[in-house]
Amino acid sequence: MTKKRGVGELILTIVGMCIFVFAVVIATQLIVGYIMLALLGSSRFNLPVWTSVYSAIVYVLAFIITVFVPLLIKNRRKKKQVETPAEIRKELGLEGLPTWTDVGLGPVGFIVSLLLAALLVFIFSKFPWFNANQAQELSYSVLAPGFDRILGFLTLVIIAPIAEEIIFRGWLYGKLREKLNGPISEIWGIILSSFITSLLFGLVHLQWNVGVNVFALSIVLCAMREITGTIYAGMLTHMIKNGVAFYLIYVIGVV
Repeated sequence: MTKKRGVGELILTIVGMCIFVFAVVIATQLIVGYIMLALLGSSRFNLPVWTSVYSAIVYVLAFIITVFVPLLIKNRRKKKQVETPAEIRKELGLEGLPTWTDVGLGPVGFIVSLLLAALLVFIFSKFPWFNANQAQELSYSVLAPGFDRILGFLTLVIIAPIAEEIIFRGWLYGKLREKLNGPISEIWGIILSSFITSLLFGLVHLQWNVGVNVFALSIVLCAMREITGTIYAGMLTHMIKNGVAFYLIYVIGVV
Protein backbone atom coordinates (compact mmCIF):
# COMPACT_ATOMS: atom_id res chain seq x y z
CA MET A 1 0.00 0.00 0.00
CA THR A 2 2.85 2.34 0.89
CA LYS A 3 4.67 1.51 -2.34
CA LYS A 4 1.58 2.24 -4.44
CA ARG A 5 1.04 5.51 -2.64
CA GLY A 6 4.69 6.40 -3.21
CA VAL A 7 4.45 5.71 -6.95
CA GLY A 8 1.20 7.64 -7.15
CA GLU A 9 2.69 10.63 -5.35
CA LEU A 10 5.73 10.53 -7.65
CA ILE A 11 3.54 10.54 -10.77
CA LEU A 12 1.41 13.39 -9.41
CA THR A 13 4.53 15.38 -8.55
CA ILE A 14 5.97 14.94 -12.04
CA VAL A 15 2.66 15.79 -13.72
CA GLY A 16 2.31 18.82 -11.43
CA MET A 17 5.77 20.11 -12.35
CA CYS A 18 5.04 19.72 -16.06
CA ILE A 19 1.68 21.48 -15.76
CA PHE A 20 3.34 24.27 -13.77
CA VAL A 21 6.02 24.90 -16.41
CA PHE A 22 3.54 24.68 -19.29
CA ALA A 23 1.11 27.04 -17.54
CA VAL A 24 3.83 29.57 -16.71
CA VAL A 25 5.19 29.65 -20.28
CA ILE A 26 1.75 29.99 -21.91
CA ALA A 27 0.27 32.31 -19.26
CA THR A 28 3.17 34.76 -19.42
CA GLN A 29 2.75 35.01 -23.19
CA LEU A 30 -0.98 35.70 -22.87
CA ILE A 31 -0.84 38.08 -19.91
CA VAL A 32 2.11 40.15 -21.15
CA GLY A 33 0.62 40.17 -24.65
CA TYR A 34 -2.80 41.46 -23.53
CA ILE A 35 -1.24 44.11 -21.28
CA MET A 36 1.01 45.41 -24.05
CA LEU A 37 -1.85 45.33 -26.57
CA ALA A 38 -3.97 47.39 -24.19
CA LEU A 39 -1.17 49.91 -23.62
CA LEU A 40 0.18 50.16 -27.17
CA GLY A 41 -2.63 49.16 -29.48
CA SER A 42 -2.30 46.47 -32.16
CA SER A 43 -0.52 48.67 -34.74
CA ARG A 44 2.34 49.66 -32.41
CA PHE A 45 2.50 46.25 -30.70
CA ASN A 46 3.18 44.57 -34.07
CA LEU A 47 6.21 46.78 -34.71
CA PRO A 48 9.46 44.73 -34.48
CA VAL A 49 10.84 46.81 -31.60
CA TRP A 50 7.80 46.17 -29.40
CA THR A 51 7.55 42.53 -30.44
CA SER A 52 11.18 42.14 -29.33
CA VAL A 53 10.41 43.82 -26.01
CA TYR A 54 7.38 41.57 -25.57
CA SER A 55 9.41 38.41 -26.25
CA ALA A 56 12.21 39.48 -23.91
CA ILE A 57 9.77 40.23 -21.08
CA VAL A 58 8.02 36.89 -21.57
CA TYR A 59 11.26 34.89 -21.47
CA VAL A 60 12.64 36.69 -18.42
CA LEU A 61 9.35 36.61 -16.53
CA ALA A 62 8.80 32.91 -17.25
CA PHE A 63 12.33 32.19 -16.01
CA ILE A 64 11.82 34.18 -12.79
CA ILE A 65 8.46 32.58 -12.00
CA THR A 66 9.57 29.03 -12.79
CA VAL A 67 12.75 29.15 -10.75
CA PHE A 68 12.02 31.47 -7.85
CA VAL A 69 8.31 31.06 -7.02
CA PRO A 70 8.67 27.36 -6.00
CA LEU A 71 11.79 28.29 -4.05
CA LEU A 72 10.02 31.08 -2.16
CA ILE A 73 7.09 28.80 -1.35
CA LYS A 74 9.45 26.09 -0.13
CA ASN A 75 11.42 28.50 2.03
CA ARG A 76 8.25 30.06 3.45
CA ARG A 77 6.91 26.68 4.50
CA LYS A 78 10.15 25.81 6.28
CA LYS A 79 10.53 29.38 7.56
CA LYS A 80 14.21 29.48 6.71
CA GLN A 81 16.49 29.56 3.70
CA VAL A 82 16.99 25.92 2.78
CA GLU A 83 19.23 26.46 -0.24
CA THR A 84 22.21 28.72 -0.75
CA PRO A 85 22.80 30.56 -4.06
CA ALA A 86 25.59 28.09 -4.85
CA GLU A 87 23.22 25.16 -4.29
CA ILE A 88 20.57 26.76 -6.49
CA ARG A 89 23.07 27.30 -9.30
CA LYS A 90 24.18 23.68 -9.04
CA GLU A 91 20.58 22.45 -9.22
CA LEU A 92 20.02 24.56 -12.33
CA GLY A 93 23.18 23.32 -14.02
CA LEU A 94 24.87 26.71 -13.68
CA GLU A 95 27.70 25.66 -11.40
CA GLY A 96 31.06 27.26 -12.16
CA LEU A 97 31.79 28.87 -15.51
CA PRO A 98 31.65 27.55 -19.09
CA THR A 99 34.65 25.41 -20.02
CA TRP A 100 36.42 24.71 -23.30
CA THR A 101 34.61 21.37 -23.30
CA ASP A 102 31.30 23.26 -23.31
CA VAL A 103 32.52 25.42 -26.18
CA GLY A 104 33.63 22.37 -28.17
CA LEU A 105 30.40 20.46 -27.56
CA GLY A 106 28.21 23.39 -28.67
CA PRO A 107 28.68 22.93 -32.44
CA VAL A 108 28.70 19.13 -32.07
CA GLY A 109 25.36 19.24 -30.31
CA PHE A 110 23.94 21.44 -33.07
CA ILE A 111 24.94 18.95 -35.79
CA VAL A 112 23.65 15.95 -33.84
CA SER A 113 20.34 17.70 -33.15
CA LEU A 114 19.91 18.45 -36.87
CA LEU A 115 20.48 14.79 -37.76
CA LEU A 116 18.07 13.57 -35.07
CA ALA A 117 15.45 16.14 -36.10
CA ALA A 118 15.74 15.05 -39.74
CA LEU A 119 15.24 11.43 -38.72
CA LEU A 120 12.17 12.22 -36.60
CA VAL A 121 10.64 14.44 -39.29
CA PHE A 122 11.15 11.61 -41.82
CA ILE A 123 9.38 9.16 -39.51
CA PHE A 124 6.51 11.51 -38.65
CA SER A 125 6.06 12.44 -42.31
CA LYS A 126 4.63 8.96 -42.83
CA PHE A 127 1.57 10.02 -40.83
CA PRO A 128 -1.13 11.94 -42.76
CA TRP A 129 -1.79 14.41 -39.91
CA PHE A 130 1.83 15.62 -39.84
CA ASN A 131 2.73 18.48 -42.17
CA ALA A 132 6.49 18.89 -42.27
CA ASN A 133 6.16 21.99 -44.47
CA GLN A 134 3.76 23.86 -42.18
CA ALA A 135 4.82 27.50 -41.96
CA GLN A 136 6.28 28.37 -38.57
CA GLU A 137 4.55 31.17 -36.70
CA LEU A 138 7.29 33.77 -36.27
CA SER A 139 7.53 36.75 -33.95
CA TYR A 140 8.38 39.01 -36.88
CA SER A 141 7.59 38.97 -40.58
CA VAL A 142 10.69 41.04 -41.42
CA LEU A 143 13.48 42.75 -39.52
CA ALA A 144 15.04 45.77 -41.19
CA PRO A 145 18.80 46.27 -40.84
CA GLY A 146 19.73 48.39 -37.86
CA PHE A 147 18.20 48.66 -34.41
CA ASP A 148 15.26 46.32 -35.09
CA ARG A 149 17.54 43.54 -36.24
CA ILE A 150 19.96 44.02 -33.34
CA LEU A 151 17.12 43.92 -30.82
CA GLY A 152 15.61 40.88 -32.52
CA PHE A 153 18.99 39.13 -32.46
CA LEU A 154 19.46 39.82 -28.73
CA THR A 155 15.99 38.48 -27.98
CA LEU A 156 15.94 35.37 -30.16
CA VAL A 157 19.59 34.34 -30.15
CA ILE A 158 20.73 35.37 -26.65
CA ILE A 159 17.83 35.83 -24.23
CA ALA A 160 15.57 33.04 -25.50
CA PRO A 161 18.19 30.23 -25.36
CA ILE A 162 19.41 31.28 -21.91
CA ALA A 163 15.90 31.49 -20.44
CA GLU A 164 14.65 28.28 -22.08
CA GLU A 165 17.71 26.31 -21.05
CA ILE A 166 17.39 27.40 -17.43
CA ILE A 167 13.65 26.60 -17.38
CA PHE A 168 13.70 23.27 -19.22
CA ARG A 169 17.14 21.65 -19.06
CA GLY A 170 18.02 23.46 -15.84
CA TRP A 171 14.99 23.55 -13.54
CA LEU A 172 12.61 20.93 -15.02
CA TYR A 173 15.16 18.34 -16.07
CA GLY A 174 17.09 18.78 -12.82
CA LYS A 175 13.95 18.35 -10.71
CA LEU A 176 12.84 15.29 -12.69
CA ARG A 177 16.26 13.65 -12.28
CA GLU A 178 16.11 14.39 -8.56
CA LYS A 179 12.61 12.91 -8.16
CA LEU A 180 13.40 9.80 -10.23
CA ASN A 181 16.76 9.17 -8.58
CA GLY A 182 15.98 6.15 -6.43
CA PRO A 183 12.53 4.95 -7.55
CA ILE A 184 14.05 3.71 -10.84
CA SER A 185 17.55 2.99 -12.11
CA GLU A 186 19.80 5.87 -13.09
CA ILE A 187 19.73 5.10 -16.80
CA TRP A 188 15.94 4.94 -16.86
CA GLY A 189 15.83 8.12 -14.80
CA ILE A 190 17.90 9.88 -17.47
CA ILE A 191 15.80 8.48 -20.33
CA LEU A 192 12.46 9.30 -18.71
CA SER A 193 13.56 12.78 -17.57
CA SER A 194 14.90 13.56 -21.04
CA PHE A 195 11.72 12.33 -22.73
CA ILE A 196 9.35 14.24 -20.43
CA THR A 197 11.39 17.45 -20.64
CA SER A 198 11.67 17.23 -24.43
CA LEU A 199 8.01 16.36 -24.92
CA LEU A 200 6.93 19.38 -22.89
CA PHE A 201 9.45 21.58 -24.70
CA GLY A 202 7.90 20.50 -27.98
CA LEU A 203 4.34 21.03 -26.75
CA VAL A 204 4.89 24.63 -25.65
CA HIS A 205 5.83 25.53 -29.24
CA LEU A 206 2.25 24.63 -30.27
CA GLN A 207 3.12 23.38 -33.78
CA TRP A 208 3.68 19.75 -34.83
CA ASN A 209 6.63 20.29 -37.16
CA VAL A 210 8.34 22.79 -34.85
CA GLY A 211 7.57 20.58 -31.85
CA VAL A 212 9.29 17.56 -33.41
CA ASN A 213 12.30 19.69 -34.29
CA VAL A 214 12.74 21.15 -30.81
CA PHE A 215 11.99 17.75 -29.22
CA ALA A 216 15.07 16.42 -31.01
CA LEU A 217 17.06 19.47 -29.90
CA SER A 218 15.99 18.98 -26.31
CA ILE A 219 16.98 15.29 -26.28
CA VAL A 220 20.50 16.31 -27.30
CA LEU A 221 20.60 19.17 -24.78
CA CYS A 222 19.55 16.86 -21.93
CA ALA A 223 22.32 14.44 -22.93
CA MET A 224 24.80 17.31 -22.92
CA ARG A 225 23.81 18.24 -19.38
CA GLU A 226 24.48 14.65 -18.32
CA ILE A 227 27.86 14.70 -20.05
CA THR A 228 29.07 18.04 -18.69
CA GLY A 229 27.02 18.40 -15.49
CA THR A 230 25.94 21.91 -16.55
CA ILE A 231 23.70 23.56 -19.15
CA TYR A 232 26.38 25.82 -20.63
CA ALA A 233 27.09 23.60 -23.65
CA GLY A 234 23.35 23.32 -24.22
CA MET A 235 23.00 27.09 -24.13
CA LEU A 236 25.66 27.42 -26.81
CA THR A 237 24.04 24.75 -28.99
CA HIS A 238 20.67 26.46 -28.60
CA MET A 239 22.22 29.84 -29.49
CA ILE A 240 23.85 28.38 -32.59
CA LYS A 241 20.56 26.87 -33.72
CA ASN A 242 18.63 30.10 -33.18
CA GLY A 243 21.46 32.11 -34.71
CA VAL A 244 21.50 30.04 -37.89
CA ALA A 245 17.70 30.29 -38.15
CA PHE A 246 17.87 34.05 -37.52
CA TYR A 247 20.46 34.49 -40.28
CA LEU A 248 18.52 32.39 -42.79
CA ILE A 249 15.17 34.04 -42.10
CA TYR A 250 15.95 37.66 -41.30
CA VAL A 251 19.31 38.38 -42.91
CA ILE A 252 19.34 36.55 -46.25
CA GLY A 253 15.65 35.59 -46.31
CA VAL A 254 16.02 32.08 -47.71
CA VAL A 255 13.48 30.46 -45.36
